[in-house]
Amino acid sequence: MYGTALREGRVPGDEVPRCLTELGLVVADADLPGWCLPVAPDAARFAVLSTMEDRLAEQRRALRSASARLTAFESLYAREQRSALPALVRLTEKAVISAALEAAVGDCRHELLTAQPGGGRAEATLREALGRDLRALRRGVRQRTLYQHTVHAHRPTMAYIERVTEAGAEVRTLAEVVERLIVCDRSVAFVALSRDSADGALQIRDPALVRFLARVFEQTWERSTPVHPADPAERRNPAVVSDLQQTILRAVVAGETDDSIARRLGMSRRSVAEHIRKVSLRLGSGSRAQLGYLVATSGLLEDDGR
Repeated sequence: MYGTALREGRVPGDEVPRCLTELGLVVADADLPGWCLPVAPDAARFAVLSTMEDRLAEQRRALRSASARLTAFESLYAREQRSALPALVRLTEKAVISAALEAAVGDCRHELLTAQPGGGRAEATLREALGRDLRALRRGVRQRTLYQHTVHAHRPTMAYIERVTEAGAEVRTLAEVVERLIVCDRSVAFVALSRDSADGALQIRDPALVRFLARVFEQTWERSTPVHPADPAERRNPAVVSDLQQTILRAVVAGETDDSIARRLGMSRRSVAEHIRKVSLRLGSGSRAQLGYLVATSGLLEDDGR
């Protein structure tokens, strides 16, 4: 139809498709009612797009104005929300805990701190955490996680660590992580209700308590060893091996049992017993009591600095 208008100079108005009128490619003929004249695309572009640009500019001004007005209410809303939410909430059902964690990590925008004691984690737990953590990393959240040295020998956990570190997370290990901890944007934290994580979790929103827990994490982080899962020598990192051995020897000197040491370090009782057996052979110990004395007096702990 536009081609016909160009060739013949005009076309009947009742035959013109609406799209040509909307694009400004035809206009009504003022001298001949009921007919339309063709318009050059450049002229139509200026007439139609300039009007659209004016509308867009007005919408942008309205958007900036509405955003500025809403921003004025954000601090008030946040303050009222904090006062309305309880500072401490006990979460005992697994589904409730999972939903609370999903919401907290989903709202996280800046920083996610986690401490995971107990050595390697269950594969189902790792699968659940992986998707949640990768989504946070894609949003630009800085994620730092602490594990115990024993995860170096747990393939599923190391595979998870490799995935998240490739996405930008930072992971470190140390001999002993005292408590399970999650801190989101330093505004909400989660800790286990007891040593048995199955008992539930405590959700914390009190600013002083959350600040304290984040500070404890930072101090522990400074004493830990970075994990580089892509490095083939990572599993036999001398710093990791030495720190683990030193921790076991200190526990022996303190009179702890193999079971107690294994629980603390997130490793099997058999692994603890093997470490102690090797030291006993090295020092020529004939009993546990003698071993404690020999370790304490042998100089093996002199470089510990504690």
